[in-house]
This record gives sequence, structure tokens and C-alpha cells, in this order.
Amino acid sequence: MRTVVDDDGSVTIEAALALSSLVLVAAGIIGAIATMASYIAAVDMAGAAARSHAIGVEYQPAREDARVSVQESAGLIRASVSVDAPIGTMSAEAVFPAEVAGND
Repeated sequence: MRTVVDDDGSVTIEAALALSSLVLVAAGIIGAIATMASYIAAVDMAGAAARSHAIGVEYQPAREDARVSVQESAGLIRASVSVDAPIGTMSAEAVFPAEVAGND
């Protein structure tokens, strides 16, 4: 059996493996944070769309990749928003009561 006496380069390989693992973990964390930010944006846009429709103002989404749908039934405004995210598609829904115009 041959024994390896010279282990030059083994530290380089270990460092390369450790560094690539750290890069993968960092990329996963950044992707998760960006996905959470997309969800928060979807929640915000759903609430804003429902409020806007409830008071009779047209809503323009903050992001161009957002898909907004608004339905009204039984005096309630329901807004659904879907936003593309790095990990899947985030969607949110908000419900607001419709504003009733009073006679002054």
C-alpha cells in the first residue's frame, strides 16, 4: 500500500469547497429575502387596490409584473394580487367595505 506523504493542495480544495458552500447558502438567503419582499409588496398592493376601488379611484399597481383583480359582492371589495418572486409566485388578498356616498 502506498502512503501519500505530500499533501500539498489539500487546503486549497477544502477552502474551495467551503467557499462554494458559503456562496450557495448566501444565495439561498438572498433569494428568501427577495421572496419575502415580494410577498410584502403583494399584501400592500392588495390593500391599496381594495381601498382605491372602495372609494372609486382607479388603482395603478406599483410593479409592472403585478396581476391585480378586483371583485365586488355584497358591499365588499375583494382585491387579489399576484407578483412574480425569485422563488415562485406570491399572492395576497384584501377585503374592504364599499364606501356609500351620503346625501348632503
